Amino acid sequence: MKFEITEEESHKAKIPHEIFISNLVGNHILWFIAALGLAGSYIQPLILVPVVSVATLTYILWRARKSPGQDSWYVMCHWQICARRSRLFILMLLILACVSGLGWAAHTYLGMMKEAAYALVGGLGFLPVMVTVLVLIIMESDSLHQATLYKLPKSIVERYSGAEMPATLED
Repeated sequence: MKFEITEEESHKAKIPHEIFISNLVGNHILWFIAALGLAGSYIQPLILVPVVSVATLTYILWRARKSPGQDSWYVMCHWQICARRSRLFILMLLILACVSGLGWAAHTYLGMMKEAAYALVGGLGFLPVMVTVLVLIIMESDSLHQATLYKLPKSIVERYSGAEMPATLED
């Protein structure tokens, strides 16, 4: 649905999506690949990936929780969209951590071959996270575009409908 909002509100609504996309593309793709090249010599650049990601995701969730009392209804809805997707990404990272722990434990304590543990972690851990990253980049890019066009998905409008909703222009 398209809403009658100001350009300033549209700009503010883009911020959560820009932060999340920057984390996904800049941190989890570009920086991670660059840091992997240095991992044999220096581990510190690789350690920055989860540190930056946790800080970014924590900020998004904190800011989304603060948004209902601080932002306009339209901006608050965009923070909530971003927070929901951030929770999904956190869940996928937790699954990756669990699968990695299981792979390590299977190799260390159960005598699983190192290659089999790598296959387990890669297939059940990294692959779903990589697919999730790509899907979230597409979804966040679409939300960023919708914020530019003063739009929100109908499901979000129904979930957060209230008296402070701006006027709609079209469906």
